[in-house]
Amino acid sequence: MTEEGTIAAQDLVLVLDFGSQYSQLIARRVREAGVYCELVAGTTPWEAIRNRSPKALILSGGPSSVYEEAAPRCDPAALDAGVPVLGICYGMQLLAYQLGGKVAPAGKREYGPASVRIEDRARLFDDLPTDLPVWMSHGDTILEAPPGFRRLAESENSTIAAMADDARRFGIAFHPEVIHTPQGREILRNFLYQVAGCRGSWKPAAFIEQATRAIRDQVGSGRVLCALSGGVDSAVCATLVHRAIPGQLTCLIVDNGLLRRDERRRVEDVMQRHLGISLRAVDAGDAFLDALRGIVDPEEKRRRIGA
Repeated sequence: MTEEGTIAAQDLVLVLDFGSQYSQLIARRVREAGVYCELVAGTTPWEAIRNRSPKALILSGGPSSVYEEAAPRCDPAALDAGVPVLGICYGMQLLAYQLGGKVAPAGKREYGPASVRIEDRARLFDDLPTDLPVWMSHGDTILEAPPGFRRLAESENSTIAAMADDARRFGIAFHPEVIHTPQGREILRNFLYQVAGCRGSWKPAAFIEQATRAIRDQVGSGRVLCALSGGVDSAVCATLVHRAIPGQLTCLIVDNGLLRRDERRRVEDVMQRHLGISLRAVDAGDAFLDALRGIVDPEEKRRRIGA
């Protein structure tokens, strides 16, 4: 066992998180493909990444623009380490920017359904149609690919909608992890199996055993506070912690006024009454809705409420 509680011989893919709302979903899709996956901060030093011996790295999307001074960056050593890389949206722009390409504001923001035309399959698009429906969400575009990279696909508003080089570094301007990209799972599987050489042997049952053991070792006799969003990820996290250290967990759900109808009640019912988890609820709807009043842009909404 490693310090993180995973089996050393197990294939591992790390998602470098740059603040995308879809980062957890990317990790979930990788696990659904039979490959163990974890999220780490996008700025994690290469030395810490190298110690985990990942089979591949995925750079997530994010709300920043790569050319901004305060934009989060990837450790350059991680991009030059010979580990397969897949950059998604901001991750693709970051790959281009840090390796010498040109990124600039797009003349027209792409948000929503789009179509990309595949020119070079490069293993990433093997056994897929030439024209793919995809989901876009970005305000910047790549004007020039980095040295050594070639274009794999284009869309109506993105001259470079996908790119790659011979060092197994790939970038795609769309989101394969969402259901609005129908062949997205196949694209991720191609990256995992055809590009990175993953075996696809990981099973969720193995994770449960590993996670509960790691939680017990890390927490010991201490206590844990878990924030519940009402979604699947935080609910599973709370359930695992409760299973590992019953009686040492307190959950907190903040009703921000934007939850689904009766969602707070359902969370309280499942977590508190059925599972016996200590749960506290905070009604903060007025504060969140006041912060959003008059705001239309989706990215600005997320900034205002810290999502």
